[in-house]
Amino acid sequence: MKASDPASRREHPDHPGWIDASFGEAEHYNRAVVGTLLIRREGPQVARLRMMPEEWHKNQYGVIHGGMILGLIDIAGFAAATELSDGAFPGGVTIELNNHFVGSAEAGRPLDAVAQIVRETGKMLFVRGTVEQDGAIIGSWSSILRKIAAS
Repeated sequence: MKASDPASRREHPDHPGWIDASFGEAEHYNRAVVGTLLIRREGPQVARLRMMPEEWHKNQYGVIHGGMILGLIDIAGFAAATELSDGAFPGGVTIELNNHFVGSAEAGRPLDAVAQIVRETGKMLFVRGTVEQDGAIIGSWSSILRKIAAS
């Protein structure tokens, strides 16, 4: 099932109020590397994507690897676009991704990428947001996504 398929939208059985956003094949990046992904709307143009960082997401310093956080951010733009368009977002590719780390994240506590759609044109989507853990900001980010033609 694709993320854009309305039948794929279901509340996660272990996380009331959150939609299961673990789409794709089990061996592909989102599920194989990131793991459980949850999403919920927090406004007309804002969505929150959540992952559950585990021990194997840590770097040698004992905090969540920055590359893992960047992966979460990259997914967040697409997940928010899909969620906020009720599945109408055709998919796309990342043109640009900027991030500023201002803190570190730990395993064992939810890590959220909050995404806001800033502007949408016929071919582009501009997104910005923050990465948060327990209300503390870990980073701020922005991305530009190029839409692909709907098939």
